[in-house]
Amino acid sequence: MHRPLVGRLILVVEDEPLVALDVIRGLEAGGARVISARTLADALIKAEDPDLSAAVLDHGLREGDSSEVCEKLKARNIPFVLYSGYSNIEGACAAGVQVDKPSHPAVLVTTVEGMLQGRPIAN
Repeated sequence: MHRPLVGRLILVVEDEPLVALDVIRGLEAGGARVISARTLADALIKAEDPDLSAAVLDHGLREGDSSEVCEKLKARNIPFVLYSGYSNIEGACAAGVQVDKPSHPAVLVTTVEGMLQGRPIAN
């Protein structure tokens, strides 16, 4: 079984529990360790994790958009996917790779895998 994300820690920021569960299960099936956040405040804290490899962010959360999280990840040079139905993403979030919602979790795994190619795995 191909598990391209073994050794990677991925942050999932999603406020819809069933969507979050699908994304998390897909990334875990790809071998990743996953931490998740349902709020912007929690996402900002978890985006500081020193072992973080990448993130998958819902752009439109209940409290607002994920711009602050994008800024933090961009400043840390952590690649991220915007898993969103929004089509006009601006600012720091434009640095992310956009995957339209809904998509099969395998699309997210492949996208994250591609972003991480050539990057070292944190110990």
